[in-house]
Amino acid sequence: MRAFGLTRLGIVIALLFSSVFVSLPKNADASTSTSPKHEMRAAWIATVQNIDMAAGMNKQEYTSWVQKTLDELKMKGFNTVIYQVKPTSDALYPSELAPWSTYITGKEQGTDPGYDPLQIMVGESHKRGIEIHAWVNPYRITMPGQELSDLADNNVAHQHPDWVLKYGKQYYLNPGIPEVQDYLIDTVIELVQNYDIDAVHMDDYFYPYKIAGETFPDQETYEKYGESFSNIEDWRRNNVNQLVSDINSSIKEVKPWVQFGISPFGVWRNIADDPTGSNTQAGQTNYDDLYADTRQWIKDGSIDYLTPQIYWSRELEVANYSILLDWWNQEVTKYDRTHPINLYIGMADYKVADNFDQAWFDPYELPGQIQDNREKESVKGQMHFSLQQIQENPLGYADIIQNELYNYTALTPATPWNGHDIPKKPNNVKAIKAKDEVKIVIDDKKHSDARKYVIYRFEGVKEGNYQNPANIIDVVYKHEDTTTYIDETIESNKKYTYGVTSISPTGVESKKAKTVRVVK
Repeated sequence: MRAFGLTRLGIVIALLFSSVFVSLPKNADASTSTSPKHEMRAAWIATVQNIDMAAGMNKQEYTSWVQKTLDELKMKGFNTVIYQVKPTSDALYPSELAPWSTYITGKEQGTDPGYDPLQIMVGESHKRGIEIHAWVNPYRITMPGQELSDLADNNVAHQHPDWVLKYGKQYYLNPGIPEVQDYLIDTVIELVQNYDIDAVHMDDYFYPYKIAGETFPDQETYEKYGESFSNIEDWRRNNVNQLVSDINSSIKEVKPWVQFGISPFGVWRNIADDPTGSNTQAGQTNYDDLYADTRQWIKDGSIDYLTPQIYWSRELEVANYSILLDWWNQEVTKYDRTHPINLYIGMADYKVADNFDQAWFDPYELPGQIQDNREKESVKGQMHFSLQQIQENPLGYADIIQNELYNYTALTPATPWNGHDIPKKPNNVKAIKAKDEVKIVIDDKKHSDARKYVIYRFEGVKEGNYQNPANIIDVVYKHEDTTTYIDETIESNKKYTYGVTSISPTGVESKKAKTVRVVK
């Protein structure tokens, strides 16, 4: 994704901008923003090149790392992790279609770590009420500096060398070969069948970012398969469109509630190339260079969410955050009645205090962007790149987000187009009070339409406002027939009323809550 450290920064500087606009940062009072009840608050956990995860951990070390990481994210108000499980043509889980990733063991590709990293991440995330989106990179076989000889024998590149193309310093699966598309669909089906993930996620790597003076070597493939297209560019876009549509439909055939989301590069087209494009001057764009027609996916409804990477400040002239935020919001709003999707925004946490644009040295730049997101009709939240910066907290920006913007629990946005049935409220809820805690026991044997429960708490013996996120104390995933939650934040001398609602697999909340009171 955007994160190859200096490599990514080099791409941004060398390829994206034709000029540099620098100004003093503006402070934004994020504390004035109203916290929404539903908002995507996701953190990307990048495993490629071990950006956010160390290699070589044993099962106990890895599990401890996962638990600590998720506890920290939950404390900071996050409700979703985007976990990179296929950084290249490999896997961070036992797969029949791809070898073990070197990024989990630090050893040769194909080395079994002796445990299932994805299963642990899924289980620990759901224990904390956190969604997990499995992040896959479809076409990428290697990173710069890797050769085909570095790959395991069962890597698809060795099994099907005729599917492989080299461009620049990397190898890719050829997007124009139908068998490649079938293989990529199969890898996603394997994931969805074997793991209780909430979504499959792709980022901005479709056809690779263009390299000056070098042509992507798929002319022969075009001549073989592209006879119905008048030019190679339209054929390439169709290849990607077809893959996106087929992956989405394949996911829904296995588990209709599992989402499919994509986080593309932040610019569809520049206005100079298309009057309906954004007023930007990006050196590369989705449509013209990556052959990812993101607008078409919105029109087709072939995705459940889109997260454009608007990785620039509100002061940058050639690719301005505010301009792009308006453009994407308008696009999604325009087609919402035909094919609704959830629009999230990719946030450039990795630029805070580390960029040529001086706006990123204002600790309120990124919090201010979140506040701007909340003012847009179709924007339902944001995803942060990446975990490392959230933890390092340069300039204290992450503290600002936690204390002023993510200070109340938010539910992840629903996808009712994948299933609009409203679940029933829980069948039976009990509250067992000890000295410093209350145990909530949700007995839901008779109901099978809940995936999660939302636990609300009100002081006194009356129910309060269920639309106010300040009254949400937690979200828990259903655990078989009986789900237990421990509220350790009570004051022993107070009376409380708890309300518990059901959440369907597609995020739809029950209209009513099951209530229980604690008076002694």
